Amino acid sequence: MMNENFLVYLWTYQLLSQPMFTTEGEEVTVISPGHRNLDSGPDFFDGRIKIGQTLWAGNIEIHVKSSDWVRHGHHQDNAYNNIILHVVYTDDKPVSRSEGDTIPTVVLANQFNPDLFDRYQDFLATMTAVPCNKHLHHVNHFTVMTWFDNLMIERLEQKTAGFTDGLIAANNDFNEAFYRKLCRNFGFKTNSDAMEQLAISLPLNILSKHQNDLLQLEALLFGQAGFLDKRFKDNYPRDLVKEYGFLKSKYQLKKMDNKVWKFMRMRPANFPTIRIAQFAALLHKIPGLLHFLPDTEKLSHVQSLLKIKASAYWDNHYHFDQVTEPTRQKWLGDSSANLLIINTIVPFVFMHNRYRNQNANHELLLDWMEHLPSEKNAVSQLFSSFGLQPKSALESQAMIQLKTQYCDKKRCLECRIGHELLGR
Repeated sequence: MMNENFLVYLWTYQLLSQPMFTTEGEEVTVISPGHRNLDSGPDFFDGRIKIGQTLWAGNIEIHVKSSDWVRHGHHQDNAYNNIILHVVYTDDKPVSRSEGDTIPTVVLANQFNPDLFDRYQDFLATMTAVPCNKHLHHVNHFTVMTWFDNLMIERLEQKTAGFTDGLIAANNDFNEAFYRKLCRNFGFKTNSDAMEQLAISLPLNILSKHQNDLLQLEALLFGQAGFLDKRFKDNYPRDLVKEYGFLKSKYQLKKMDNKVWKFMRMRPANFPTIRIAQFAALLHKIPGLLHFLPDTEKLSHVQSLLKIKASAYWDNHYHFDQVTEPTRQKWLGDSSANLLIINTIVPFVFMHNRYRNQNANHELLLDWMEHLPSEKNAVSQLFSSFGLQPKSALESQAMIQLKTQYCDKKRCLECRIGHELLGR
């Protein structure tokens, strides 16, 4: 069954046979199809066409049936008075503007290659996760790479929306918003909500006053997380309890319920106790992290900032008062550090650059992503099984955007890969 999305696609790329005529028999020459409008109002703005010997400039509306004009209420809407052309698949009713004058209409029913629609219908009908998976090997490599760059920017734009919400929640304080997001992502999915709750309960301006004292940072974080609520035998947690008792009273803090933390079915290196200790180490190591990140140019510098480990007590502990063997320093792993760069630092710098009107720095961020290894997740594995293996974080992130925003929603007509395959 014909749909409006396909007609919009035909009109956008002018995949139409020539010549075209209005229902009144006048020849139509398209100089410019116009600019696609994704909001309310006409489908295309600023079109340029020639009807007969007359040049027209204005908006263009597309429908499956011409009677959709009335069904959508356009005949009573002044926003549609400057429509210069009505493009339809079937002309079942003449239409007019609210002022009463008839709108020139072009019928597309026999103006395109039917094989194009058949291929599109095949994509829509497939039940596979990636509709065009059997044809991916036909797509030009340059098409894929340039599309991935665009998808990466699109994904950053999407993440920026989430950062913007966080910025509003943090009263437009960039440092606080970034601190909350970074703390959340130190939870690495399983404990991300709990880590964000921890950050909200313990504002950055309090931690900043103690950034030179690692024990106090740890006391504040572990205390707020609810891990210091019992009597300990080891000196280290007993010292934390003492520090936290004083600081809790000083700042009138209200701790979390430690039942929100998850340990089950996790690798010990991901236990929230280890992640909190590593987060404290990061704040202690780089008190100015939030200030100079937007001006950092070298990825290697960012990676060096994340070379951190939990304090010595955790070399042979995963829980307070429980010794483990063998002794091993709890460094933040390279893969974990890369995930923090991908999901926190790059989107934050992207957003910060937008606020400073420095969009040119986007190329630097894309370069960072190209030099980071690909993530190993269900989406990257899926595309690898189809012969499209990601070679960098840029490509694996682009694949996530492609899968979730295009393949899952069957937006093949808006996808450059789909466009190339449909036109084969």
